[in-house]
Amino acid sequence: MALLLFLCICLVLMLGYPVAFTLAGMGLLFAGIGTLSGDFNPMLLNALPSRLYGVLNNPILMAVPLFVFMGTVLEKSKVAEQLLTSMAELFGRFRGGLIFSVFFVGMLLAASTGIVGATVVTMGLMSLPALINRGYSPSFSAGAICATGTLGQIIPPSIALILLGDVLSNAYQQAQLSMGIFSPKSVSVGDLFAGALIPGLVLVGLYCLYTLFLIYRKPERFPAVAEQGQLDSKFWLRTAWALLPPLILILMVLGSILLGIATPTEAASVGGAGALVIALLKRQLTLKGLKDVMLSTVKVTSMVFLILIGASIFSLVFRGLGGEELIHQLFSNMPGGVIGAMILVMAVIFLLGFILDFIEITFVVVPLVAPILLAMGLDPVWLGIMIAVNLQTSFLTPPFGFALFYLRGVAKDLVTSGQIYKGVIPFVMIQLLLMLLLSIWPELATWLPQQIYG
Repeated sequence: MALLLFLCICLVLMLGYPVAFTLAGMGLLFAGIGTLSGDFNPMLLNALPSRLYGVLNNPILMAVPLFVFMGTVLEKSKVAEQLLTSMAELFGRFRGGLIFSVFFVGMLLAASTGIVGATVVTMGLMSLPALINRGYSPSFSAGAICATGTLGQIIPPSIALILLGDVLSNAYQQAQLSMGIFSPKSVSVGDLFAGALIPGLVLVGLYCLYTLFLIYRKPERFPAVAEQGQLDSKFWLRTAWALLPPLILILMVLGSILLGIATPTEAASVGGAGALVIALLKRQLTLKGLKDVMLSTVKVTSMVFLILIGASIFSLVFRGLGGEELIHQLFSNMPGGVIGAMILVMAVIFLLGFILDFIEITFVVVPLVAPILLAMGLDPVWLGIMIAVNLQTSFLTPPFGFALFYLRGVAKDLVTSGQIYKGVIPFVMIQLLLMLLLSIWPELATWLPQQIYG
């Protein structure tokens, strides 16, 4: 029945029903069926109120609305537009320079806003017409913009890492208790932020190397922009005005977390206040704009917490139906031990990414498999970064890759859906290559947290 519950949820989600109500509704439906058949103890549902209270009272998850608020304010204050204009003017005089400016600005936006939809839409509106008009390949341009937009999933401070950090923290303690360790160690969101920093930069580097390879093979497809202004003092002042405010904000938020000065929630509140200051300095802060930002923040936060509540109901019923024991037996009998189990989990998450969003996978799949994998001796930070990179591909994989939808919505007649799908395939391969590199050299994810936190 546990397996049937999971399959039914995937089927109902594919039919287009809301995630939160699907998780909660199917969970309660199977709890009722299991009670009638004698496979489920209804007394387990008495734990539901305390579970839901724990979700809403979690101080770590308070960082979610604050980071969403920070990213939305920066989006409305036109930080991206000014950055793109300056970087395109700086790099555009070189072959492929416009693409490198997209990568650079996308990396900065990922570290400041972390909102995939906002980044892809902004880049699509501003960069895609310029790239295609300059003679760049439509499919490659679309793929580069979509891939750059997903950097917000892996480069901290990332909402995906905050949600993963909370789930993995509970899973790590659960795994240690199952091993008889009654004074368990913990893994924090700060650990994941530190662990994701180097892989995130490596991923941007791989994007650039792939672009350089294409420039070497077919330079005519990556023309330089002929009409460029002088790099005079006015240009450098304009560039500094566009670059320094978000860069200072990133250093304040991320630096305070990595150095242990502030918790992610405290740093997120500083980021929200700093974003308001930047919007005020750029004269983009109005009462109507602030109202739109707050409304958008409430919508995103409500969606996340409602899905988390639905996932709590699902996981309680799934465990009550014996699902946890089923997964444990599956992993125990897996050929190859922990390596075979890890490959299976990564393959399942990758395939689910074609039909589910990262939030559903984080709240539904990860709590089921992470305690067992961690009990087998895997490093929690390394596991978290591997899952985060894998989830990042879910934004690029058709048919339900959200980055593809965002770009298709703003691209209009510039590119076709087929060109977008063709363009993202190499970047999905690059993200899978990063997972391979992390498997060969786990230190890419574990070295920096060890240096900072010991």
